[in-house]
Amino acid sequence: MEFVQQLRTLGEHRCFGGIQRFIEHDSHEIGLPMRISVFLPPQAALARVPALVYLAGLTCNEETFAVKAGAQQLAAELGMALIAPDTSPRGADVPGEAESWDFGVGAGFYLDATRAPWAAHWRMESYLLNELLPLLGDRLPVDTQRVGLTGHSTGGHGALTLALRHPGRFRSVSALAPVCAPTRCPWGRKALAGYLGADSGHWAEHDASSLMSRQKAAPYPQGILIDQGLEDKFLSEQLHPHLFEAACLAVGQPLTMRRHIGYDHGYYFVQSFMADHLRHHHRILFQPS
Repeated sequence: MEFVQQLRTLGEHRCFGGIQRFIEHDSHEIGLPMRISVFLPPQAALARVPALVYLAGLTCNEETFAVKAGAQQLAAELGMALIAPDTSPRGADVPGEAESWDFGVGAGFYLDATRAPWAAHWRMESYLLNELLPLLGDRLPVDTQRVGLTGHSTGGHGALTLALRHPGRFRSVSALAPVCAPTRCPWGRKALAGYLGADSGHWAEHDASSLMSRQKAAPYPQGILIDQGLEDKFLSEQLHPHLFEAACLAVGQPLTMRRHIGYDHGYYFVQSFMADHLRHHHRILFQPS
């Protein structure tokens, strides 16, 4: 009963012996209701389970991963929860919030905006770290000491940057077709200028390649996994995985960067390699502390 009072269940479905839920709650960090999808494997009926948080990309929402990625069957076998938040605030009625598909609604970029009018509600970094993870640990059978982080496209950017900006909060990290250097691509420069202002000196704090290059030692010694399709139409202009690869090499960060002939940017690509990402996180999350 307490779960229902704290988190409003919008939908609940039996799935591979576990439960797929779609949940809404009132966020104090965002100042608006936020929605998340949660898959709890069968093992969660008996004990707390590790969790993998998935950050989706531009135009997506909390349902995208649950519906399109095909991750629940293996997650049920491995005993891992799957958490996917929405990609941005919704319902803020900020002027211009829905004018562009790559900025505003559906495009939170997993950072805290500092520029008006976005600063009031576009606080995705604080929401994820300070509110969502503690809430899940408090209200769901999730072991918040064993949480991995992954994402796709701009969600992959979020996974890499949040994992590097908050050492110790996530045990494992991976990404699929991530934006690896947003300070050097059109999507990133538009978002960083819009949310943080024109002073590009602050942008590097949200650039995975820049953040990795500053590390004194490997922050994830058990390795980072990245998959990238070579037929991805955004690869050359927006994603720049070679820059993150070079930064990892320079600081001794183990990185498995896999490039796949024939694969594009969409969810057929994500489906194709999601099992490998689940196993990557399972290998690390299920090791003793």
